[in-house]
Amino acid sequence: MFDRKIYGLISSHIDHSEAIIITGPRRVGKTTTLKHFFEKIASSNKIFLDIEDPLNQSFFDKQNYGEIKQLLENKGLNFETKNYIFLDEIQFQKNLPSVIKYFYDHCNTKFLVTGSSSFYLKNLFSESLAGRKFLFEMFPLNFGEFLEFKGIKYKLPKITDKVNESTYLLFQPLYEEYIHYGGFPQVVLAKTTDDKNKALGDIFSAYFQKEILELSDFKKNSDVRNLILLLTQRVGQKLDIQRISSELGIARPTIHNFLEFLHGTYLIDLILPFGKFDSSIRKQSKVYFLDTGLLNFLGKKETGSIFENAVYLNLKIKEDVIRKIQYYQSDMQEIDFIIDDTAYEAKTFSSDSDLNSLQRYAKRISVENCFIYSYRYAKTKNTIYGFQTF
Repeated sequence: MFDRKIYGLISSHIDHSEAIIITGPRRVGKTTTLKHFFEKIASSNKIFLDIEDPLNQSFFDKQNYGEIKQLLENKGLNFETKNYIFLDEIQFQKNLPSVIKYFYDHCNTKFLVTGSSSFYLKNLFSESLAGRKFLFEMFPLNFGEFLEFKGIKYKLPKITDKVNESTYLLFQPLYEEYIHYGGFPQVVLAKTTDDKNKALGDIFSAYFQKEILELSDFKKNSDVRNLILLLTQRVGQKLDIQRISSELGIARPTIHNFLEFLHGTYLIDLILPFGKFDSSIRKQSKVYFLDTGLLNFLGKKETGSIFENAVYLNLKIKEDVIRKIQYYQSDMQEIDFIIDDTAYEAKTFSSDSDLNSLQRYAKRISVENCFIYSYRYAKTKNTIYGFQTF
């Protein structure tokens, strides 16, 4: 059993009455997390149900909440006192938000539930459980968690630390493995290259089967597959929807729908331009994948593209807070990532000219701080590495 950083956040809300909802990609460890807290809660007045199982779905098919309550009582729950209901894969039962609301309001029930798709969960739960839920998003392992899963006890340098060459040489081989195969626990724990690639194949197959084939209502699923494969070749680039439409023979509105779905089901992220200083630039999103291992498995990318994607993921979450990331581009000027008052570039090898250019561009849009993520070791000031933590 490996602890995840998110466990501490969830633990701090266990004693609150609100439902805890854990969402995120498939195979990222949500079920393991749910079972962890099921065992951790001392009360015996609790039940765990996998909603992907049709027999368990039948508990909540009833229109009468009294019937649902009776079925759960038959399973051993006592609604006269505090009780806990753990539900895994709730996206398979669309009426669960109303059921959770009823039991929350009338039966002293604490819910802990998981689901694999924010595309469904956020839409289903946004209004019906307003004020009655805490939503947690769970992602593949970060580099620190990757080391823990591999049993490596090294203390990672912080982003503010100066990294010397010996420290770089200590962490870089591990970091290269991490960005090549990604952070899905199943992949990290696999012992051989073949096992890792097989696990990545299984993860994508499960995503395509469960999210696209079973939950979406797209008419041509092959079009979604073709778009995914095309996006692996567009990582870190602005998406020209007109060009993609022409290449794939898919209408632009349909592509927008596909992108929204892929974003909402945790396959990709889309970031918008830092546009208020450059209104002439069309509002085109840049695309990144939520796991570099899956990206590399699907597209066999060059190191530079995988590294830029890994930098994005490293910047995305700081102290378990998901941060807003933008990019800047005007004429020949470009900044990979902007967060608040800080600009970041991802380079295979950091140089003085790279830093000077970044500082010059950033100054024009009133961004004060500049850092360059370097894949190779460099002595340039303001150089940082992917294995450093915030």
